[in-house]
Amino acid sequence: MTRDRPRHRPARRARVVVAGAAVTTSLALLLAGCTGGDEASTGTSSSRSASDAAAPVETTPGPGPVAPTTDTTAVRVADGAEPTDVATGLEAPWSVVRLDTGSSLISLRDSGRVVELTGDGSVRDVATLDGVVHQGESGLLGLAVLAGSPSYLYAYLTTADDNRIVRAPLTGEPGSYGLGSVEDVFTGIPAARNHDGGRIAFGPDGMLWATTGDASDDTASQDETSLGGKVLRMSPTGAVPSDNPMPGSPVWSLGHRNPQGIAWDAWGGGWVAEFGQDTWDELNSLAPGANYGWPEVEGRGSSGASGSSGRFLEPVLQWRTDQASPSGLTAVGSTLFLAGLGGEALFEIQVPEGGEATSTERFSGDESLGRIRDVLPGPDGTLWLLTNNTDGRGDARQGDDRIVSVPLQPVD
Repeated sequence: MTRDRPRHRPARRARVVVAGAAVTTSLALLLAGCTGGDEASTGTSSSRSASDAAAPVETTPGPGPVAPTTDTTAVRVADGAEPTDVATGLEAPWSVVRLDTGSSLISLRDSGRVVELTGDGSVRDVATLDGVVHQGESGLLGLAVLAGSPSYLYAYLTTADDNRIVRAPLTGEPGSYGLGSVEDVFTGIPAARNHDGGRIAFGPDGMLWATTGDASDDTASQDETSLGGKVLRMSPTGAVPSDNPMPGSPVWSLGHRNPQGIAWDAWGGGWVAEFGQDTWDELNSLAPGANYGWPEVEGRGSSGASGSSGRFLEPVLQWRTDQASPSGLTAVGSTLFLAGLGGEALFEIQVPEGGEATSTERFSGDESLGRIRDVLPGPDGTLWLLTNNTDGRGDARQGDDRIVSVPLQPVD
Protein backbone atom coordinates (compact mmCIF):
# COMPACT_ATOMS: atom_id res chain seq x y z
CA MET A 1 0.00 0.00 0.00
CA THR A 2 1.09 3.55 -0.60
CA ARG A 3 1.60 6.13 2.09
CA ASP A 4 -1.04 8.73 2.89
CA ARG A 5 -1.24 11.49 0.30
CA PRO A 6 -3.77 14.13 -0.79
CA ARG A 7 -6.47 12.97 -3.18
CA HIS A 8 -8.73 14.80 -5.61
CA ARG A 9 -12.40 15.45 -4.91
CA PRO A 10 -14.38 12.98 -7.03
CA ALA A 11 -16.73 14.42 -9.62
CA ARG A 12 -20.03 15.44 -8.07
CA ARG A 13 -23.09 13.28 -8.56
CA ALA A 14 -21.22 10.90 -10.86
CA ARG A 15 -22.55 7.36 -10.73
CA VAL A 16 -19.82 4.80 -10.07
CA VAL A 17 -20.15 1.38 -11.64
CA VAL A 18 -18.32 -1.15 -9.51
CA ALA A 19 -17.81 -4.76 -10.43
CA GLY A 20 -19.24 -7.14 -7.89
CA ALA A 21 -22.12 -4.88 -6.90
CA ALA A 22 -24.63 -6.61 -9.11
CA VAL A 23 -28.01 -7.59 -7.79
CA THR A 24 -28.04 -11.03 -6.25
CA THR A 25 -30.85 -13.53 -6.28
CA SER A 26 -30.97 -13.57 -2.48
CA LEU A 27 -32.32 -10.09 -1.72
CA ALA A 28 -35.41 -11.57 -0.16
CA LEU A 29 -33.19 -13.05 2.53
CA LEU A 30 -31.66 -9.64 3.26
CA LEU A 31 -35.05 -7.97 3.45
CA ALA A 32 -36.63 -10.62 5.67
CA GLY A 33 -35.69 -8.77 8.84
CA CYS A 34 -36.33 -5.26 7.55
CA THR A 35 -39.28 -3.08 8.37
CA GLY A 36 -40.77 -0.95 5.62
CA GLY A 37 -43.60 -1.02 3.14
CA ASP A 38 -44.56 2.27 1.54
CA GLU A 39 -44.70 3.06 -2.18
CA ALA A 40 -40.95 3.64 -2.43
CA SER A 41 -40.28 -0.04 -1.88
CA THR A 42 -39.87 -2.62 -4.60
CA GLY A 43 -39.24 -5.40 -2.09
CA THR A 44 -41.52 -7.24 0.27
CA SER A 45 -41.59 -7.52 4.02
CA SER A 46 -43.69 -9.33 6.56
CA SER A 47 -42.92 -6.74 9.23
CA ARG A 48 -45.22 -3.88 10.09
CA SER A 49 -43.92 -0.60 8.69
CA ALA A 50 -43.68 2.66 10.57
CA SER A 51 -46.22 4.13 8.14
CA ASP A 52 -48.75 1.47 9.18
CA ALA A 53 -48.56 2.44 12.85
CA ALA A 54 -51.06 4.91 14.23
CA ALA A 55 -49.43 8.32 14.63
CA PRO A 56 -50.74 11.07 16.88
CA VAL A 57 -52.79 13.69 15.10
CA GLU A 58 -50.91 16.98 15.05
CA THR A 59 -51.78 20.20 13.26
CA THR A 60 -48.93 22.39 14.52
CA PRO A 61 -45.55 21.79 12.87
CA GLY A 62 -42.98 20.42 15.31
CA PRO A 63 -39.31 21.30 15.66
CA GLY A 64 -36.85 20.49 12.91
CA PRO A 65 -33.09 20.09 12.72
CA VAL A 66 -31.06 23.21 12.08
CA ALA A 67 -30.84 23.56 8.29
CA PRO A 68 -27.39 22.89 6.79
CA THR A 69 -25.60 25.75 5.12
CA THR A 70 -25.60 25.97 1.34
CA ASP A 71 -22.62 28.31 1.31
CA THR A 72 -19.66 26.65 -0.41
CA THR A 73 -17.05 28.82 1.33
CA ALA A 74 -14.20 26.84 2.85
CA VAL A 75 -13.71 27.43 6.57
CA ARG A 76 -11.18 26.53 9.25
CA VAL A 77 -10.82 26.68 12.99
CA ALA A 78 -10.17 30.32 13.84
CA ASP A 79 -6.72 31.49 14.77
CA GLY A 80 -6.17 31.23 18.53
CA ALA A 81 -9.50 29.46 19.02
CA GLU A 82 -10.16 28.44 22.61
CA PRO A 83 -12.85 25.81 23.24
CA THR A 84 -15.67 26.99 25.51
CA ASP A 85 -18.07 24.67 27.32
CA VAL A 86 -21.63 24.43 26.06
CA ALA A 87 -22.63 21.47 28.27
CA THR A 88 -20.81 19.34 30.83
CA GLY A 89 -21.42 16.21 32.89
CA LEU A 90 -22.70 14.02 30.02
CA GLU A 91 -22.40 10.25 30.52
CA ALA A 92 -21.03 8.40 27.46
CA PRO A 93 -22.70 10.68 24.89
CA TRP A 94 -22.76 9.53 21.28
CA SER A 95 -24.77 11.84 19.02
CA VAL A 96 -26.13 15.41 19.03
CA VAL A 97 -28.91 16.97 16.93
CA ARG A 98 -29.44 20.73 17.10
CA LEU A 99 -33.05 21.88 16.70
CA ASP A 100 -34.34 25.07 15.14
CA THR A 101 -35.99 25.95 18.45
CA GLY A 102 -32.64 26.48 20.22
CA SER A 103 -32.63 23.12 22.02
CA SER A 104 -30.47 20.11 21.17
CA LEU A 105 -31.05 16.39 21.71
CA ILE A 106 -28.22 14.11 22.85
CA SER A 107 -28.03 10.31 23.02
CA LEU A 108 -26.31 8.65 25.99
CA ARG A 109 -25.04 5.29 24.78
CA ASP A 110 -24.82 3.22 27.94
CA SER A 111 -28.05 4.24 29.70
CA GLY A 112 -30.29 4.49 26.64
CA ARG A 113 -31.31 8.00 27.63
CA VAL A 114 -32.10 10.94 25.39
CA VAL A 115 -31.48 14.30 27.05
CA GLU A 116 -32.29 17.85 26.01
CA LEU A 117 -29.75 20.64 26.09
CA THR A 118 -31.88 23.76 26.43
CA GLY A 119 -31.16 27.21 25.12
CA ASP A 120 -30.00 28.36 28.55
CA GLY A 121 -27.42 25.56 28.79
CA SER A 122 -29.24 23.26 31.22
CA VAL A 123 -29.57 19.52 30.55
CA ARG A 124 -32.71 17.54 31.33
CA ASP A 125 -34.04 14.04 30.62
CA VAL A 126 -36.36 13.58 27.65
CA ALA A 127 -36.86 9.80 27.77
CA THR A 128 -35.18 6.46 28.31
CA LEU A 129 -35.67 4.14 25.33
CA ASP A 130 -36.79 0.67 26.37
CA GLY A 131 -34.90 -2.41 25.27
CA VAL A 132 -31.51 -0.77 24.71
CA VAL A 133 -28.67 -3.22 25.42
CA HIS A 134 -25.23 -1.79 26.09
CA GLN A 135 -22.19 -4.03 25.79
CA GLY A 136 -18.83 -2.78 24.59
CA GLU A 137 -19.56 -0.30 21.80
CA SER A 138 -23.29 -1.04 21.51
CA GLY A 139 -26.24 0.83 23.01
CA LEU A 140 -28.09 4.01 22.06
CA LEU A 141 -26.08 5.46 19.18
CA GLY A 142 -27.10 7.87 16.40
CA LEU A 143 -29.97 10.37 16.40
CA ALA A 144 -31.75 12.25 13.62
CA VAL A 145 -34.84 14.47 13.51
CA LEU A 146 -37.46 14.75 10.77
CA ALA A 147 -39.61 17.88 10.88
CA GLY A 148 -43.36 17.55 10.39
CA SER A 149 -46.70 17.39 12.13
CA PRO A 150 -45.60 15.70 14.29
CA SER A 151 -41.83 15.85 14.13
CA TYR A 152 -40.06 12.55 14.79
CA LEU A 153 -36.89 11.68 16.64
CA TYR A 154 -35.10 8.73 15.01
CA ALA A 155 -32.60 6.60 16.93
CA TYR A 156 -30.21 3.80 16.01
CA LEU A 157 -29.94 1.39 18.94
CA THR A 158 -28.87 -2.07 19.99
CA THR A 159 -31.36 -4.58 21.39
CA ALA A 160 -30.92 -8.15 22.60
CA ASP A 161 -31.54 -9.33 19.04
CA ASP A 162 -30.19 -6.75 16.62
CA ASN A 163 -29.35 -3.17 15.82
CA ARG A 164 -32.40 -1.26 14.64
CA ILE A 165 -33.74 2.16 13.81
CA VAL A 166 -36.77 3.38 15.72
CA ARG A 167 -38.68 6.64 15.82
CA ALA A 168 -41.03 8.47 18.18
CA PRO A 169 -42.97 11.73 17.84
CA LEU A 170 -41.46 14.69 19.65
CA THR A 171 -43.90 16.14 22.14
CA GLY A 172 -43.89 19.27 24.28
CA GLU A 173 -42.05 22.54 23.90
CA PRO A 174 -38.42 23.70 24.14
CA GLY A 175 -37.30 23.03 27.68
CA SER A 176 -39.88 20.28 28.17
CA TYR A 177 -39.55 17.95 25.18
CA GLY A 178 -40.77 14.37 25.53
CA LEU A 179 -41.33 11.38 23.28
CA GLY A 180 -44.53 9.63 22.22
CA SER A 181 -44.87 5.94 21.41
CA VAL A 182 -41.77 4.36 19.89
CA GLU A 183 -42.16 2.36 16.67
CA ASP A 184 -39.70 0.33 14.60
CA VAL A 185 -38.55 1.79 11.30
CA PHE A 186 -35.90 -0.75 10.27
CA THR A 187 -34.85 -3.93 12.06
CA GLY A 188 -32.48 -6.85 11.64
CA ILE A 189 -29.12 -5.07 11.40
CA PRO A 190 -26.41 -7.37 12.83
CA ALA A 191 -25.27 -6.46 16.35
CA ALA A 192 -22.28 -7.34 18.51
CA ARG A 193 -20.20 -5.92 21.35
CA ASN A 194 -18.10 -4.13 18.75
CA HIS A 195 -18.42 -2.79 15.20
CA ASP A 196 -22.04 -1.64 15.35
CA GLY A 197 -21.72 1.40 13.08
CA GLY A 198 -24.64 3.51 14.25
CA ARG A 199 -24.72 6.91 12.55
CA ILE A 200 -28.02 7.98 10.96
CA ALA A 201 -28.86 11.13 9.02
CA PHE A 202 -31.38 12.52 6.57
CA GLY A 203 -29.59 13.33 3.34
CA PRO A 204 -30.29 16.19 0.94
CA ASP A 205 -32.54 13.76 -0.98
CA GLY A 206 -34.88 13.48 2.04
CA MET A 207 -33.97 9.81 2.54
CA LEU A 208 -32.77 8.24 5.78
CA TRP A 209 -29.19 6.97 5.66
CA ALA A 210 -27.53 4.61 8.14
CA THR A 211 -24.00 3.29 8.61
CA THR A 212 -23.75 -0.31 9.82
CA GLY A 213 -20.73 -2.19 11.15
CA ASP A 214 -19.72 -5.74 10.32
CA ALA A 215 -20.62 -6.79 13.89
CA SER A 216 -17.18 -8.45 14.16
CA ASP A 217 -18.02 -10.77 11.24
CA ASP A 218 -15.79 -9.64 8.40
CA THR A 219 -17.57 -11.90 5.91
CA ALA A 220 -20.68 -9.73 6.21
CA SER A 221 -19.16 -6.70 4.49
CA GLN A 222 -18.83 -8.38 1.08
CA ASP A 223 -22.12 -10.30 1.43
CA GLU A 224 -24.83 -8.39 -0.45
CA THR A 225 -27.50 -10.30 1.48
CA SER A 226 -26.20 -9.08 4.85
CA LEU A 227 -27.04 -5.70 6.36
CA GLY A 228 -23.66 -5.62 8.13
CA GLY A 229 -20.74 -3.52 6.91
CA LYS A 230 -22.91 -1.33 4.70
CA VAL A 231 -24.29 2.13 4.12
CA LEU A 232 -28.07 1.86 3.91
CA ARG A 233 -30.54 4.24 2.27
CA MET A 234 -34.26 4.09 2.95
CA SER A 235 -37.39 6.20 3.08
CA PRO A 236 -38.40 7.83 6.39
CA THR A 237 -40.64 4.81 7.03
CA GLY A 238 -37.94 2.25 6.29
CA ALA A 239 -38.96 1.34 2.74
CA VAL A 240 -36.48 0.74 -0.08
CA PRO A 241 -36.33 3.64 -2.58
CA SER A 242 -36.88 2.64 -6.19
CA ASP A 243 -33.65 4.39 -7.26
CA ASN A 244 -31.30 2.51 -4.94
CA PRO A 245 -28.44 0.90 -6.88
CA MET A 246 -29.56 -2.65 -6.06
CA PRO A 247 -33.28 -3.03 -6.84
CA GLY A 248 -35.25 -4.10 -3.78
CA SER A 249 -32.27 -3.66 -1.46
CA PRO A 250 -31.59 -0.94 1.14
CA VAL A 251 -27.83 -1.31 0.48
CA TRP A 252 -26.27 1.79 -1.04
CA SER A 253 -22.65 0.67 -0.68
CA LEU A 254 -20.76 -2.29 0.76
CA GLY A 255 -17.29 -3.36 1.85
CA HIS A 256 -17.29 -1.25 5.01
CA ARG A 257 -15.84 -2.35 8.35
CA ASN A 258 -17.21 0.00 11.00
CA PRO A 259 -18.38 3.32 9.53
CA GLN A 260 -19.53 5.85 12.13
CA GLY A 261 -19.56 9.11 10.18
CA ILE A 262 -21.69 10.31 7.26
CA ALA A 263 -22.14 13.81 5.86
CA TRP A 264 -22.90 15.81 2.71
CA ASP A 265 -20.97 18.86 1.64
CA ALA A 266 -22.52 22.06 0.28
CA TRP A 267 -22.39 20.66 -3.28
CA GLY A 268 -24.40 17.60 -2.23
CA GLY A 269 -21.48 15.16 -2.32
CA GLY A 270 -21.70 12.37 0.25
CA TRP A 271 -18.87 11.24 2.52
CA VAL A 272 -18.41 8.36 4.95
CA ALA A 273 -15.69 7.79 7.57
CA GLU A 274 -14.79 4.42 9.04
CA PHE A 275 -12.47 2.57 11.37
CA GLY A 276 -9.78 0.33 9.92
CA GLN A 277 -8.47 -2.72 11.75
CA ASP A 278 -4.70 -2.58 12.18
CA THR A 279 -3.45 -0.34 9.41
CA TRP A 280 -5.65 2.40 7.92
CA ASP A 281 -8.71 4.42 8.88
CA GLU A 282 -10.55 5.88 5.91
CA LEU A 283 -12.47 8.85 4.56
CA ASN A 284 -14.45 7.75 1.51
CA SER A 285 -16.50 9.48 -1.15
CA LEU A 286 -19.97 7.94 -1.07
CA ALA A 287 -21.04 6.46 -4.42
CA PRO A 288 -24.03 4.28 -5.37
CA GLY A 289 -23.21 0.60 -5.54
CA ALA A 290 -19.57 1.16 -4.60
CA ASN A 291 -17.53 -1.51 -2.86
CA TYR A 292 -14.90 -0.17 -0.44
CA GLY A 293 -13.00 -3.41 -0.11
CA TRP A 294 -13.14 -4.63 3.48
CA PRO A 295 -11.93 -7.23 4.45
CA GLU A 296 -9.94 -7.81 1.26
CA VAL A 297 -8.41 -4.34 1.35
CA GLU A 298 -7.73 -1.91 4.18
CA GLY A 299 -6.90 1.59 3.02
CA ARG A 300 -5.44 2.16 -0.42
CA GLY A 301 -4.16 -0.77 -2.40
CA SER A 302 -7.06 -2.23 -4.39
CA SER A 303 -4.57 -3.56 -6.94
CA GLY A 304 -2.51 -5.33 -4.29
CA ALA A 305 -2.03 -9.00 -3.48
CA SER A 306 -5.71 -9.81 -3.99
CA GLY A 307 -5.40 -8.94 -7.66
CA SER A 308 -8.60 -6.93 -7.34
CA SER A 309 -7.71 -3.91 -9.46
CA GLY A 310 -10.80 -1.91 -10.31
CA ARG A 311 -13.15 -3.73 -7.96
CA PHE A 312 -12.90 -1.33 -5.04
CA LEU A 313 -13.21 2.40 -4.59
CA GLU A 314 -10.14 3.70 -2.76
CA PRO A 315 -10.32 6.17 0.14
CA VAL A 316 -9.88 9.87 -0.46
CA LEU A 317 -7.78 10.12 2.71
CA GLN A 318 -6.39 7.57 5.14
CA TRP A 319 -4.77 7.69 8.57
CA ARG A 320 -2.94 5.15 10.69
CA THR A 321 -5.41 3.53 13.08
CA ASP A 322 -3.68 4.97 16.17
CA GLN A 323 -3.78 8.43 14.60
CA ALA A 324 -7.51 8.87 13.97
CA SER A 325 -10.14 6.22 14.89
CA PRO A 326 -12.79 8.35 13.16
CA SER A 327 -16.36 8.67 14.38
CA GLY A 328 -18.67 11.65 13.70
CA LEU A 329 -18.35 13.63 10.47
CA THR A 330 -19.86 16.94 9.41
CA ALA A 331 -19.53 19.50 6.64
CA VAL A 332 -19.44 23.29 6.79
CA GLY A 333 -19.39 24.59 3.22
CA SER A 334 -16.68 22.74 1.34
CA THR A 335 -14.84 21.80 4.54
CA LEU A 336 -15.27 18.50 6.37
CA PHE A 337 -14.63 18.06 10.08
CA LEU A 338 -13.96 14.58 11.45
CA ALA A 339 -14.06 13.52 15.12
CA GLY A 340 -11.07 11.44 16.22
CA LEU A 341 -11.45 8.99 19.10
CA GLY A 342 -8.16 7.11 19.38
CA GLY A 343 -6.29 10.03 17.83
CA GLU A 344 -7.89 12.40 20.37
CA ALA A 345 -8.05 15.18 17.80
CA LEU A 346 -10.29 17.02 15.38
CA PHE A 347 -9.43 16.62 11.70
CA GLU A 348 -10.11 19.65 9.50
CA ILE A 349 -10.32 18.47 5.90
CA GLN A 350 -10.27 20.85 2.97
CA VAL A 351 -11.82 19.33 -0.16
CA PRO A 352 -11.92 22.08 -2.80
CA GLU A 353 -13.95 21.40 -5.92
CA GLY A 354 -11.60 19.92 -8.50
CA GLY A 355 -8.74 20.06 -6.00
CA GLU A 356 -6.96 17.74 -3.61
CA ALA A 357 -8.08 16.79 -0.12
CA THR A 358 -5.79 17.82 2.72
CA SER A 359 -6.14 17.13 6.43
CA THR A 360 -4.98 19.21 9.41
CA GLU A 361 -5.13 18.09 13.04
CA ARG A 362 -6.72 20.48 15.51
CA PHE A 363 -6.87 20.23 19.32
CA SER A 364 -4.24 17.50 19.49
CA GLY A 365 -1.28 16.94 21.77
CA ASP A 366 -1.21 19.36 24.70
CA GLU A 367 -4.39 21.03 23.38
CA SER A 368 -6.31 17.76 23.16
CA LEU A 369 -9.82 17.48 24.55
CA GLY A 370 -9.41 13.71 24.70
CA ARG A 371 -11.62 11.41 22.65
CA ILE A 372 -14.00 13.20 20.28
CA ARG A 373 -17.12 11.26 19.34
CA ASP A 374 -19.16 13.71 17.30
CA VAL A 375 -18.82 17.06 15.57
CA LEU A 376 -21.52 19.35 14.15
CA PRO A 377 -22.07 22.96 13.08
CA GLY A 378 -22.89 25.20 16.02
CA PRO A 379 -24.67 28.56 16.04
CA ASP A 380 -23.18 31.85 14.85
CA GLY A 381 -20.26 30.47 12.85
CA THR A 382 -19.04 27.99 15.43
CA LEU A 383 -18.34 24.26 15.52
CA TRP A 384 -19.48 21.94 18.32
CA LEU A 385 -17.33 19.02 19.46
CA LEU A 386 -18.69 16.19 21.62
CA THR A 387 -16.09 14.50 23.83
CA ASN A 388 -16.25 10.83 24.77
CA ASN A 389 -13.91 10.29 27.70
CA THR A 390 -16.47 8.49 29.90
CA ASP A 391 -17.07 5.61 27.48
CA GLY A 392 -14.64 3.27 29.23
CA ARG A 393 -11.74 3.90 26.88
CA GLY A 394 -10.81 7.46 27.72
CA ASP A 395 -9.33 9.34 30.64
CA ALA A 396 -12.20 11.38 32.04
CA ARG A 397 -11.46 14.86 33.30
CA GLN A 398 -13.48 17.03 35.61
CA GLY A 399 -16.67 18.04 33.83
CA ASP A 400 -16.52 15.28 31.21
CA ASP A 401 -18.13 14.51 29.01
CA ARG A 402 -18.87 17.82 27.40
CA ILE A 403 -19.91 19.72 24.32
CA VAL A 404 -17.48 22.50 23.50
CA SER A 405 -17.79 25.32 20.98
CA VAL A 406 -14.95 26.66 18.83
CA PRO A 407 -15.12 29.58 16.38
CA LEU A 408 -14.60 29.16 12.65
CA GLN A 409 -13.34 31.60 10.06
CA PRO A 410 -13.19 31.59 6.25
CA VAL A 411 -10.09 30.16 4.63
CA ASP A 412 -7.92 32.96 3.26
